[in-house]
Amino acid sequence: MRTVYVNGEYLPETEAKISIFDRGFLMADGVYEVTSVLDGKLIDFEGHAVRLQRSLDELDMQSACSKEELLEIHRELVRINEIDEGLIYLQVTRGSDGDRDFVFPDPVTTKPTIVLFTQSKPGLADNPAAQKGAKIISIEDIRWGRRDIKTVQLLYPSMGKMMAKAAGCDDAWLIEDGYVTEGTSNNAYFVKNGKIVTRPLSNNILHGITRKAVLRLAAEAQMEIEERLFTIDEAKEADEAFTTSASAFVMPVVEIDGVALGDGSPGPIAQRLREIYLDESRKAAI
Repeated sequence: MRTVYVNGEYLPETEAKISIFDRGFLMADGVYEVTSVLDGKLIDFEGHAVRLQRSLDELDMQSACSKEELLEIHRELVRINEIDEGLIYLQVTRGSDGDRDFVFPDPVTTKPTIVLFTQSKPGLADNPAAQKGAKIISIEDIRWGRRDIKTVQLLYPSMGKMMAKAAGCDDAWLIEDGYVTEGTSNNAYFVKNGKIVTRPLSNNILHGITRKAVLRLAAEAQMEIEERLFTIDEAKEADEAFTTSASAFVMPVVEIDGVALGDGSPGPIAQRLREIYLDESRKAAI
């Protein structure tokens, strides 16, 4: 049985409770982060902590604890649950001061709700899916406009993954005004003639922590990078493609809407970036 963290307490998962009036439950009024664990250490914790604070600030939501306290909670959950490879899910909601209401509760009298739990995933770094590569479909992007805030409003991304599953594929890329925004839970890239192309940061996409690290490592490896809008048709004509996320790192894409990329196997740049990212992340883990 896992030990989880809820509002200052470490509890068996069967004893963890929050109010039915919590705004995270009623309004999806909450934000989250997912931090990977490799070799019992946290990957990119600082980046996740900074992005969490940004999400809270954008929603005028209070912090539940300091960054130092958050680090200690993460480490304690890794220790208690004996996580060698896996994930730590963190969620902060606005909490509740009583009955359901569209109006935000008074921040002076209402404490945010904070929840963390671990997921053990042996073999996370050596995921066989990365050797096979992902097949994706494209779907319309009908999410709200502030995708840069990592909120718990995940119904449509979840539906997108189910659409992909129904089509015999692994994931979906989202299309808005003719251009790819991102994947359902990852940032999207394609490679053409050795150049990595990805959409620039804005309110339209999540400011991926893994994205930032991978682009930095690609630049250090003297790979050519272009941040611009791109269409799904451009991606279909690419030599290779990939996605990045905290839970899948660098995931090669081998097919888009039934069109095989290159020879239909993971491309060399995606594979090299995954190797570099995992190596450097392990060195910097805390």
